[in-house]
Amino acid sequence: MKTVTVHASVQYDVLIEKGSLARCGALCANVFEPSKATAAVIADDNVAALYLEPVVQSLKQAGFSVCTFVFPHGEDSKSHEVLLHIYDFLIQNNITRSDFLVALGGGVTGDLVGFAAATYLRGIRFVQIPTTFLAAIDSSVGGKTAVNIPAGKNLIGAFHQPSLVVCDPDTFSTLTPEIFADGCAEMIKYAMIWSEEFLQLLESCDIQERLEEIVAYCVDIKRQVVEQDEHDTGIRMILNYGHTLGHAIEKVTNHAVSHGQGVAMGMVLITRLGMKLGRCDAALLHRLCSVLERYHLPFHYDGALSELAESCLHDKKRSGSTIRLILVSTAGKADILPMDTAELETILKGELPC
Repeated sequence: MKTVTVHASVQYDVLIEKGSLARCGALCANVFEPSKATAAVIADDNVAALYLEPVVQSLKQAGFSVCTFVFPHGEDSKSHEVLLHIYDFLIQNNITRSDFLVALGGGVTGDLVGFAAATYLRGIRFVQIPTTFLAAIDSSVGGKTAVNIPAGKNLIGAFHQPSLVVCDPDTFSTLTPEIFADGCAEMIKYAMIWSEEFLQLLESCDIQERLEEIVAYCVDIKRQVVEQDEHDTGIRMILNYGHTLGHAIEKVTNHAVSHGQGVAMGMVLITRLGMKLGRCDAALLHRLCSVLERYHLPFHYDGALSELAESCLHDKKRSGSTIRLILVSTAGKADILPMDTAELETILKGELPC
């Protein structure tokens, strides 16, 4: 088992091992007292059909009382409507601060359940059990929780660290190629912003043969960043490379473009913007596009860039009339560039280098 320990406002372990989902109860018992805690397991209907029963059985075998809640899959469920249903479920099952929630699933579930944990009774503990590659390497770690509103993604949220993350890479085998590729976009992001050596590995290796290692590598990069800046006021912003424009693409397409696809196209667009500003060269763009293609991700956005401008104005990295863009000048090095929103709007209404 690979273990990455995150030293944030809450210290917790990220446990990475194939087959660990069936042992999640025993792993949770190392953190919570089974005789005193009820586990409230929350999953979407797709994940519940695959993994809810073994997780419930594992928790019960470890001595926990268990209750479950299942909601419809999809980005639309990351909403206040579903959140209120979760609160009702927790109240009906007499969940108190001595108990804990379990977010079983992908990024939508982790964000939604994490936000419920952050706000129910002003905060209770929760465990992340990610079942997608994207959630395992990115959204399950670091304590960002949120729901969406019509104005944009993740605009209503809180920082609330999990007490434990249990990652079983065997769960990735049930993902469609498209959903697995979504996680690859975040994997490539880590390489682009942090490690040229990691990028070289991704350009040459078969990641299916090294999944535990890849997950641990990505989680450890995020650990290093989060430990320096838990609340996203400085260096942690670099983790949003490709996300400002990626979230805008998701919004204008009404989520017909997935998160990973949006991030992939967002990384390409921000690199092209960086070229226009003279902060990176065509060789970097070519390298990025090549590795995206290797992992079956899109690198060309067909829509009008001007459509993205308004959505970007609602980005969380905006402060007053300034938005902070994340640019990569050379592979493995990210920079935070403050830019006036009017200037960004002007650039997006023009042409970007190819």
